[in-house]
Amino acid sequence: MPHSWFVASSPSDPPRGPQRSGHNPAARPRRPAQVVASGFLVAIATGTALLLLPVSTTGQRASFVEALFTATSAACVTGLVVVDTATFWSPFGQAVILALIQIGGFGVMTVASLLGLVLTRRLGLRSRLVAAESTHTVGLGDVRRVLLGALVFTVVAELLLAVVLTARFVVGYGATLGEAAWSGAFHSLSAFNNAGFSLYPDSLMRFVTDPWVCLPICAAVVVGGIGFPVLLELTKLARQKRLAGHRPALLVWARWSVHARLTLITTGVLLVVGTLVFLTVEWANPRTFGPLDVPGKMLAAFTQSVMPRTAGFNSVDTSALNHGTWFFTDVLMFIGGGTAGTAGGIKVGTFALLAFIIWSELRGDADVTVFDRRVRVGSLRSALTVALLAIALVAAATFAIAVSTSPDRLPLDRVLFEVVSAFTTTGLSTGITTSLEPWHQCLLAALMFLGRLGPITLATGLALRSRQRVYRRPETAVLVG
Repeated sequence: MPHSWFVASSPSDPPRGPQRSGHNPAARPRRPAQVVASGFLVAIATGTALLLLPVSTTGQRASFVEALFTATSAACVTGLVVVDTATFWSPFGQAVILALIQIGGFGVMTVASLLGLVLTRRLGLRSRLVAAESTHTVGLGDVRRVLLGALVFTVVAELLLAVVLTARFVVGYGATLGEAAWSGAFHSLSAFNNAGFSLYPDSLMRFVTDPWVCLPICAAVVVGGIGFPVLLELTKLARQKRLAGHRPALLVWARWSVHARLTLITTGVLLVVGTLVFLTVEWANPRTFGPLDVPGKMLAAFTQSVMPRTAGFNSVDTSALNHGTWFFTDVLMFIGGGTAGTAGGIKVGTFALLAFIIWSELRGDADVTVFDRRVRVGSLRSALTVALLAIALVAAATFAIAVSTSPDRLPLDRVLFEVVSAFTTTGLSTGITTSLEPWHQCLLAALMFLGRLGPITLATGLALRSRQRVYRRPETAVLVG
């Protein structure tokens, strides 16, 4: 949808109606990206205020930085913490965190649009624009279907996982029904929304060899991180097959969109490669995979491969991983999950598109083609911009923290890991989050906010105006390499 549909007219347009007497900047409609950013800021501010209340903690009151960092981490579905979630926050505080996770994962503006849809049974043009920005749908006509489908799918998936985890905690670990239900619901919402918050100080380390806990959580992380458009597309294909009298078959290659193919194939490849790398590098590490048997090593490797999709749970001690494993995890976190899902990062679609750009350039092709389709130049520029902006933000934040502290206390590889985890809203940590200076923690909170909204979305929302040139400059060549 062109910006001219919802941005004020250009200065060259003739004045109309009451605008003849002067232009009121405050009356100009805001762009959807600005509304989304404002919604997240309101959610973070509200969560911070609630976490500052005495009822939110079990002992001493939280400081402003602790409340702000936790609220930002929850609303941006990151999972980085500066205090232990289980012991520092009271049940009320944990409920606030859980609410922020659900709101942040589903999208503040998506929730607002759903409420408007339920109350009025219809969406206005402005509401549809905001919802389209939040869900990354292509056409305004798809917004209603995407919103309702996303809501139903989210509720069903979270309920199923909560039931499975509750039953496992009762049967396998002797927890009471109330404790198991609360833990199951908390970890279900945290997993599906790729948040990584846990009620256990060691995250999932106590369940490292338990497939009844790790595998359902991994499934929720992958499904939640794929993205609602892909899930709804596959659901629609299955429904069409059933209505036609055929057996449901989701893997109908010719019916998949290019976006769905890129997302699912790249996700599968990264999961397999990640599992093999973790299994190979950490096999003999006495502090991680070493004490486990072969099935346990395989389960731990798969779990560790899934979590950098920006989930943030860990079934082995992240601080005990090899330095090479840290760097590989940095790469996986930076790539992230699917577009319009609960995961962060630059997205698997962007990563795959960059790979196709490189391949086309090496072959000398004039166009970038993906699955026999020529990719628009605008999509290529967006992919390059997202990747380069992400690299710039990660590099700048890493530099700022590294130059302001001793390398003996905060080694560079640990700082880089923490920064990448914050920007990609992953939540994995080597254990240095609590030892950072307060301004370092505020910097990470800002990175979580930027990473959740996306560099392009935030830049669009803050732009004062858009311009469309009616001419092109003379062409030239620039030496590269």
